[in-house]
Amino acid sequence: MRVSVEERTLHFKKPARTSRGAYTEHRIFILRLTDEQTGRVGLGECAPLPDLSSDRNSYPDATSVHRLVEAALSSKDHAEYLRPYPALLFALESALSGCCNDPHLYDTPFARGEEGIPANGLIWMASFEDMQAQVEAKLGMGFRCIKLKIGAIEWEDELRLLKKIRSRFSADSLQLRVDANGGFTPEDAPGKLDQLAKLDIHSIEQPILARWQQGGDATWDAMANLCRRTPIPIALDEELIGINDSSERSALLDCIQPQYIVVKPSLHGGISGSLDWIGQASSRGIGSWITSALESNIGLRNVALLAARAYGPGVDFAQGLGTGLLYTDNIDQGVELRGHCLWLRNDWR
Repeated sequence: MRVSVEERTLHFKKPARTSRGAYTEHRIFILRLTDEQTGRVGLGECAPLPDLSSDRNSYPDATSVHRLVEAALSSKDHAEYLRPYPALLFALESALSGCCNDPHLYDTPFARGEEGIPANGLIWMASFEDMQAQVEAKLGMGFRCIKLKIGAIEWEDELRLLKKIRSRFSADSLQLRVDANGGFTPEDAPGKLDQLAKLDIHSIEQPILARWQQGGDATWDAMANLCRRTPIPIALDEELIGINDSSERSALLDCIQPQYIVVKPSLHGGISGSLDWIGQASSRGIGSWITSALESNIGLRNVALLAARAYGPGVDFAQGLGTGLLYTDNIDQGVELRGHCLWLRNDWR
């Protein structure tokens, strides 16, 4: 197996704002594995997010990534070896699957170009006018599920925007999701959730900070209490970061008992870790969906292949796959939005 690693910096068309701040560029590593017997090539993407990924400081340069990959391939269990490095584990598992044409990922209706996967339209934090324009654009593209990042502008303005959307589209015709990125406090969250419940909001992601973001002797108790009493479903996202052991995942799900989890392979344990999260959640009656974590189209394609395996055939629940148009210098991988669905073009099958 021949290994090569390329470092690249992607540039956002517009700053991607969350309650944590704004991204203007994203440093990634492209992993290429070549099977020297068959000549087949597999691509993976290691794309940790600053201030968020548990392995964000683990990759100073391409050489360090190359060494970790070589060591993982030489180990008895590459997934176990790379457990502390979820972004690189996702890259390696993706590249290995491509090299061997893994039927679990490549023999699905999506991978064969026979069906698309519904995606949510992502609305980034901005001024009221800008967010309203984003909503109009997504609705014009045919999206049936809109996800709004909230917490950057005045709460009353965010409510006003959500009310305006809901006045035009019922819950039957348009699903509304919101993502607070931990922007609420345990004290103000219940009141805000009550207000959102009146607008038929499908779910809210990470209303309060994750345990690891609080530091000190923080526990899962505040989130567990919120999930028990919430009038709208809560989906965990940042809460899953750094929970890389299967028994730890069990403990988190049993303690918090969320209504949903949002699985990001680059953050939450690669392909194998994502499937473990989904399986453990399902066994407890907890829903889930998969989303990209601002990867290039290399990562997006592999996230979509995984979503097709995890929920297909006939994926009917919107996944977080509407990120392919974020960058000025993205990398063509044959994934394209047609209406509200992500498809894989025939020339990339």
